[in-house]
Amino acid sequence: MPFIDLKFQYQELKSQIHARINAVLEHGQYIMGPEVKELEDKLANYTGAKHCITVASGTEALLISLMALNIQPGDEIITTPFTFVATAEVIVLLGAKPVFVDVEPDTGNINANLIEAAITPNTRAIMPVSLYGQPADMDEINAIAARHGNLPVIEDAAQSFGATYKGRKSCNLSTLGCTSFFPSKPLGCYGDGGAIFTNNDSLAQACKEIRVHGQSQRYVHTRVGVGGRMDTIQCAIVLAKLERFDREVKQRLDIGQRYNQLIDEVDVARIQQRLGRTSVFAQYTIVTSEREILQKRLGEAGIPTAVHYPVPLNEQPAYKHLCCPDCTPVAKDMAKKVMSLPMSADLTKDDVLSIVQALKGGGTVGEKATA
Repeated sequence: MPFIDLKFQYQELKSQIHARINAVLEHGQYIMGPEVKELEDKLANYTGAKHCITVASGTEALLISLMALNIQPGDEIITTPFTFVATAEVIVLLGAKPVFVDVEPDTGNINANLIEAAITPNTRAIMPVSLYGQPADMDEINAIAARHGNLPVIEDAAQSFGATYKGRKSCNLSTLGCTSFFPSKPLGCYGDGGAIFTNNDSLAQACKEIRVHGQSQRYVHTRVGVGGRMDTIQCAIVLAKLERFDREVKQRLDIGQRYNQLIDEVDVARIQQRLGRTSVFAQYTIVTSEREILQKRLGEAGIPTAVHYPVPLNEQPAYKHLCCPDCTPVAKDMAKKVMSLPMSADLTKDDVLSIVQALKGGGTVGEKATA
């Protein structure tokens, strides 16, 4: 059993993917071809955002967003320590300082109740992460930002494209939303790719210029930029996958609910889904003080697991000198206990049952879930 099964999806979409790739090979516009604009229009429509700007990766999406906001050395960006390193990496690359705020123990998302105390005169933005596929408390975060001079809010939605918050789509919940099309994401390409979403015209224009070396017109560079375009073939692949994405989101919700029922039956703690939010379950994550024992048990049954994430960013060697490594005790504790189980849109009910039975180590599971 694979941790994430990309082959199954490919087999189902093989003809559409090949047709899309072949179209690019025929017209030969490998950079900024027509599929780029087509994808941007469809993604903007999907999220309800006014603008979508495709970029080279989820990391580039975050970096370009910060550059569009003119983040400078010495500026402070409030974010979470419990996520993938790219979130802090882009802040430090610009000479700014990540200010880590602790997380909620039941979701792993940034604790909005702690953000206001972390704001200083140097704060320039707030960057929450929609961890495991579920948005953070975006209304409260936006309200805090508004109270403090309309600080921009950047949703790191690398894991949550397709999720909703009070009926609104992730990536269109704040000043800027950034997602990733890394192959293992809910909507992934076959390499690197990402996108930025915004309703702000000037920020959208800045992002478009920054992704092509700060170029406002050919060979006229009005700002410092990067080589951050998403290539046409990767856009074509995402277009093919987008055709069945709503179906996959529903499958993920169904699988997540099946997991929830069975995990609750065996009395193992899990990441909670908050009222008014949906998760696309980029990972299905449990919380246990017996992680090594359970990983070994599942491994012996041929079931892979992963840890997202084993070391908080404020304890990482590259970042701990910039911040307080002991100021986020919940993140520190979760890093010792979280464990992700196999999750793909094609998992069957029987697959989930087998995984949870192996997790339990024997005995009957599923009576409540199937009653």
